[in-house]
Amino acid sequence: MEEKHFGYPQFDENGEEILSTYDNEYKAMLMDVRVYRMKQGQTRTFCRENEETAILLLSGEVEFHYDEKCEKAQRRDVFTDGPYALHVCTGKRVEVKALKDSEILVQCTKNDTVFDSKLYTPEDAPWSYSCVGKFGNVAKRRVNTIFDKDIAPWSNMVLGEVLNDRGNWSGYLPHRHPQPELYYFKFDRPEGFGASFVGDEVYKSVDNSFSAITGGNLHPQSAAPGFQMYTCWMIRHLPGDPWLQSTRNEDEAYLWLHDAQF
Repeated sequence: MEEKHFGYPQFDENGEEILSTYDNEYKAMLMDVRVYRMKQGQTRTFCRENEETAILLLSGEVEFHYDEKCEKAQRRDVFTDGPYALHVCTGKRVEVKALKDSEILVQCTKNDTVFDSKLYTPEDAPWSYSCVGKFGNVAKRRVNTIFDKDIAPWSNMVLGEVLNDRGNWSGYLPHRHPQPELYYFKFDRPEGFGASFVGDEVYKSVDNSFSAITGGNLHPQSAAPGFQMYTCWMIRHLPGDPWLQSTRNEDEAYLWLHDAQF
């Protein structure tokens, strides 16, 4: 099966949109990532053996039932409100009940480590601006990190979000790392679009598309003027080589931009 770097998935009749799995064209991501649309009153159950699972609310209102708890989460959309994400270990049963029409992203990877369940809230993952005033101010974007190796050292994954200002870049300067990363895109208008770079390949990013970035590839992104772009970024740590916030491998050809005057 040929390895692919970009996808335009569709929701099936059951409201499931499949991104990467362990054996499809995007298996190099080493993660199982899917998006679900849920009708009001619908319940979905998740329980993975020998895998950890993160369930991110993209929009709507849901109840998370887990560990004999029931916790509500509400998000108008990814452009307006911060994230709620439930992170559980192997063998944990989670029921997600939609109190309104909702959309969730489910990220899984192999991990048999047992850890306490955690519901991350917008207070746990606040938005902060990155690259303000740099590169002519056209790479300014808001970023949050829901969990990474510093926040959840027991995890084999990273989960976070980016909001591009209209017409701006993200993932800039162009950078690379050996760990695979998956970007899931949304736009504030249905005709919105941007550009996603994976090495020397360039793809048109549109609403609900995704970029599968294999290790070592440069991967800047851009949004077209007039459109706000949301990116859910997901990284899979490698054994003995986790992705860390403190290590950013920017391409040497572009380092001069740090000192350039615009």
